[in-house]
Amino acid sequence: MSDAPLAPHDESRLFLRLRRSIVISTLGQMLKTARLRLILVSLLSLIFWGSLFAIFYQAFLFLEDLHADVIPMLFNAFFLSLMVMLVFSSSILLYSGLYTSRESRLLLTLPATPEAIFGHVFRESIWFSSWGFVLLGSPMLVAYGVVHEAPPPYYLLMLPMMVAFVTIPATLGGMLCITLVRWLPRLRLHVLSIAGVIAVGMGGWLGWSAFTNNDADQLTTTWFEQAFSRLAVTEQRFLPSWWLTSGLVEASRRSEDPQQEWAALAEAGGFFAVLLSNGLFLQLLAGGLARVWYRRGYGLLGGEYTARRAPRASWLDHAIERMGSKRGLPLRLLLVKDLRLFRRDIAQWSQFAIFFGLLGFYFVNLRSFQYDNSYASLIGCLNLGVVGLILSTFTTRFVYPMISLEGRRFWILGLLPVHRDQIVWSKFIFSVVGSLPPCCLLILLSDRMLGLSSTAIALHEVACVSLCVGLSGIAVGLGARIPDLREASPSKIAAGFGGTLSLVFSSLFIMPVVVIAGLPFHAGPAARSLGDSFAWLRAILRLFAAPSGLALAATCVVLLGLLASGLPMLLGIRAFRHLET
Repeated sequence: MSDAPLAPHDESRLFLRLRRSIVISTLGQMLKTARLRLILVSLLSLIFWGSLFAIFYQAFLFLEDLHADVIPMLFNAFFLSLMVMLVFSSSILLYSGLYTSRESRLLLTLPATPEAIFGHVFRESIWFSSWGFVLLGSPMLVAYGVVHEAPPPYYLLMLPMMVAFVTIPATLGGMLCITLVRWLPRLRLHVLSIAGVIAVGMGGWLGWSAFTNNDADQLTTTWFEQAFSRLAVTEQRFLPSWWLTSGLVEASRRSEDPQQEWAALAEAGGFFAVLLSNGLFLQLLAGGLARVWYRRGYGLLGGEYTARRAPRASWLDHAIERMGSKRGLPLRLLLVKDLRLFRRDIAQWSQFAIFFGLLGFYFVNLRSFQYDNSYASLIGCLNLGVVGLILSTFTTRFVYPMISLEGRRFWILGLLPVHRDQIVWSKFIFSVVGSLPPCCLLILLSDRMLGLSSTAIALHEVACVSLCVGLSGIAVGLGARIPDLREASPSKIAAGFGGTLSLVFSSLFIMPVVVIAGLPFHAGPAARSLGDSFAWLRAILRLFAAPSGLALAATCVVLLGLLASGLPMLLGIRAFRHLET
C-alpha cells in the first residue's frame, strides 16, 4: 500500500463520499426521530412559499399595468440585497465549520490538504445558503414568469441560475472569513473602530428616516423618476445580481418569431455561463487562499485563546452584578454568565444582528409609499407577526437548549449556593431583556414608517412586549420541562421533539396576539360583512370596534402573554426541581 498523498481529484471524491454519507445518515435519523419536525417544517415552508407567490403575483400584475420597466430594477435591488446578506451569512457558517467545530479539528489531524477541507465545509454552507435563497426567490420568479407568460425554458433555467449565483457570494464570504481570521488579531482595534463608526452611522440614518416625513407624490411620473435614480446603483454591469436579472429577463421573453425567442434564450444561456464561470474561478481563488492561510489562521486563533490571560469583565457585567440586593446576587451572576457566553458565540449574535438588521432595512423602505389607514394598520399587524415569527425561531434555536446545556454542568452548579429555580428564571430574564429592545424598536420603526396613530403604535408595542415575554416563557419553560441532558449540540437539542413542540406552541401563540392587535382597527368592517348566522361573532367584533376596544385588545394581549409565559414556566420549574442528573 502506497504512502503517497492522494491526488486532488481522489481527495475531492473522498470528501464527496463523506458528505454523501453524512447527508444520508442525517436524513435517516430525521425520518426516525424527528418526523413531526420534518412534516411541520415542510408544511410551513409550503404555506410560506404559497403566501409569497400570491403576494408577488398581485404585485407583478399591478406593476405590469402601471410601469413594467421598473421590474428589472426591483430584481436588481432584491438580488443585490440578498447577495450582501449571503456574503455575511456564509462567512459566519464557514467560520463555525472551519474554526470552531469538532469536525474541523479532526480533519486537520488527517493528511488532507487545506483546500480539500475548505471545499468539504463549503458544500454544507452552500446548501444552507442556496436553500434559503431558493425559498425566498423562487416564488417571486415563478410569479413573474406566470404574469409575463414566460416560455418553459425560463422555468428550466431559473434554478440552475440561482444556484450559480449563490456560489459567488458564498465563496466571497469564505474568502472574507479566512482573511479576517488570518489578519484580525493584528488589525482588531482598527476593524472594531471602523465597525463601530458604521454601526453608529447606520443607527443615525435609521432614526432620521423614521422621524422624517416624505411628502413626495406617490406613483406619479416624478416618483418613478426618483425611484429609478435611487435604483440605478444596482444596475452596474459588473455585479452578479445584474447578470442574474438580465439572464432571467432574457429567458422570460416570448416572441412570435422563433428566431428572436432562440436568440433571447441564447443570451440567457450566456449570462448563465458568466455566473457559472465566475463562481468556479472564485472557487479556485478560495482554494488557493485556504491553502496559504487556513492552517496558519487556525493556529493563530487557537494560540490567541490559549495564550492570552483571562478576559476581564466588562462594565456591563459589573453593573449587573452590583444591581439589586445581595439576596439576588446568584441570579445576577447567572445572567452575567449567559451574557458572556452570548458575546463570545459569534453564531448567535451575528445571526441575531443580520436578521433584525434586514428587518430594519425593510421597515425603513416602507416609507416609499403612502397608505390609507386600514391598509397601513394591516401591514403593521403583518410586520408584528413577522417580528414574532423570527423571534420564535431564535428562542427555539438558542433559548430552548440553554436549560439542557446547564443540566450537563450540574456537578458545578451543585457546589454553588444557587437554587434550581434561579437557573430557570435567569434564562427567562436573559431572553426577555435581550429580545425587548430590538423587537420594540423595530415595531416602532415600522409603525412610524406606515404613519400609524399613536394609539395604534401603543397597542402594537404592548403586543410586542407580550410576544417577547410569552415566547421566552414557552422556550424556557418547555426547555426545563423536556430537557435533553445527553446531547451536547444546541442545534440537535432544538431539532428534537421538545424544540419542535416549542416552535409549534410559539406559532399558535403568535397568531391570536397579532389578530387581537388588529381587531380595533378592522373589527367594524368585518362585523358589517358578516351575516345573521354569525351573530355571536359579530357581537364580539363590535366590542373591539367600540371606543373601549383598544383597552379591551390591550388587556387580552397582556393576558395571553401572561398565560403563555406563566403556564410553561410553572410546569418547567416544577419538573426542573425534581430532575435527576
